[in-house]
Amino acid sequence: MPTEFELRKRNSQFADKARAGKNPIKPSRQERLSKRSPISLWALGIILFVVVGGVLFELLRLFFL
Repeated sequence: MPTEFELRKRNSQFADKARAGKNPIKPSRQERLSKRSPISLWALGIILFVVVGGVLFELLRLFFL
């Protein structure tokens, strides 16, 4: 088991590398939320189904009726 001194040394080394941008660190919750789409995938799928499905049904009605 590492000693307290070794743990502190490794922690300070990691912190120095993280500050220098050498090691990727886990992105914060705010950064993750800023990259997300404002609409979820299932809602987008439903909207596309309604719009594309409506267009297809309208084209079928125009050609065959």
